[in-house]
Amino acid sequence: MNTNTPHTVKSYEEELKNLNNNIVKMGTLCEEALRKSINALITNNADEADKIIKNDEEIDKFENLIEQQVVNLIALRQPLAIDLRETVTALKISSDLERIGDLSKNIAKRSLLLSSNLSKNLIDILNTLSENVQKQLKSVIDSYLERSSSMAINVWESDEKIDNLTNQCMQASIDFLKEDPKNLQNGTHLLFVSKNLERMGDHTTNIAEQVYFLVKGEYLEGDRPKNSEIGK
Repeated sequence: MNTNTPHTVKSYEEELKNLNNNIVKMGTLCEEALRKSINALITNNADEADKIIKNDEEIDKFENLIEQQVVNLIALRQPLAIDLRETVTALKISSDLERIGDLSKNIAKRSLLLSSNLSKNLIDILNTLSENVQKQLKSVIDSYLERSSSMAINVWESDEKIDNLTNQCMQASIDFLKEDPKNLQNGTHLLFVSKNLERMGDHTTNIAEQVYFLVKGEYLEGDRPKNSEIGK
C-alpha cells in the first residue's frame, strides 16, 4: 500500500533538487580551491594559501549537509520507492569531492614551504597538469548537472592523459631536485604536489563512474584507462 501523500512526494522532489544543487555547489568550491591552490604555489602567495586552508571547512560542511539530506530523503519515502541511485550516488560523489578539497588544501600547505626559485619549465608543466585536472573536474560536475553519460565517459577515458602529465611533472621535479642540492626541499614538495594532482584525477574519474551509473543504472565496463608508469 502506498502511503505517500502529494505533500510527501512534493517534499521529496524539493529535497532531491536541493541535494543535486548542493553537489554542484560543493563541486564548484572544489574547482575554486584547486585553481587557487596552484596559483598560490606558483605565485608564492602565502595569504591566498592560508585562505584555501581555512575555506576547506566549508567543503567539509557540504559533505555533512549532503549526508544529512540523504537521511532525510530516505525518511520521506518508503524504502522500496526510493530511487537509491540518486541517494547512493550523491553520497559517493560528495566523498570524492571532499577528498579533492583535502588535496587542494594539502597543496596550499606545501606552497607555504616552497621558495620562489622554481624553473619556468617546471612551472609550465605543473600548470598544464593542473589545468587538465581542473578541466576534468568541471566536466564531471557538468555531467552530473546535465545527467550526461557521454560527458562522464569522456572524463573516464581521459584519466590516462592525467597520468601521462603526472609522469612528466614528476620527472621535471626530479630533474629540478638533481640540479642543485639546495633544491632538495622544493623538489620533494613538488613531487607530492604532482601526486596530489594525479589523485584528484582519480577522484574525478570515480565521480564519472558514479554519474554513468546514475544515468544508465549500470557500471562502466572494462578496466579504467591508466598509465602503468605511475608510482614507479
